Formats: sequence, structure tokens, C-alpha cells
Amino acid sequence: VQLVESGGDLAQPGGSLRLSCAASGYTYCMAWFRQAPGKEREGVAGIDRVGSTTYADSVKGRFTISQDNAKNTLYLQMNSLKPEDTAMYYCAAGYLGGRYCSDSFNYWGQGTQVTVSS
Repeated sequence: VQLVESGGDLAQPGGSLRLSCAASGYTYCMAWFRQAPGKEREGVAGIDRVGSTTYADSVKGRFTISQDNAKNTLYLQMNSLKPEDTAMYYCAAGYLGGRYCSDSFNYWGQGTQVTVSS
């Protein structure tokens, strides 16, 4: 399975972006991670095939993860963006359920850059 992210861009603080991750085949669970320069990778949000979701505290109420199972596509709607949201965002997928797919990811995308700056 290949994962291809898109939608990263430059946005102003308070603005919105929508990321997409197209998967070439079936997976049960998908998630978004991000990594800023000099920082460790962190989980942003996860969702399983039946729609159970997980969010990092830093994005709750601002980001929404969703999926189109028919298209094997994952989305991340990001609202009220902050400069600290600046990072490379990665899509990951696996076959186990649970919080962040029980930290078992078989596939990773190449990433899409999100920059939040005025």
C-alpha cells in the first residue's frame, strides 16, 4: 500500500488547511503525525475503519480527522491554525485498531509541509 499526502501549504495564523492522504489499498487504521525541525515526531490524530478517533490535546477542537472508505482516503481539516502547527505532516496506516492504531503502522507517506506564518 502506498500513501500519498497532499494539501500542505503556507497559511496565516487563524487560517485553515485541509490535508489529504490517498491510500492505494485497504488498511484498517490511519493516522496523521507531524514533525517540526528539531522536535520529535508526534501523533496528531488517528481514525479506524469504523470511525473511532483519537486526537492530540494540542489540536482538539481545532483539527478534525475523517476518511472516505470507498476512496481509501484520509483527511485532516485544520482550523484556527497556530505557528506551532508548522511541521511536516505524515500519513501512516496499519491493520490494528486502538489509539493510534496501537502504534503499529505498516505504511508511511512522504509527508506534506504545513507552514503557519504571517
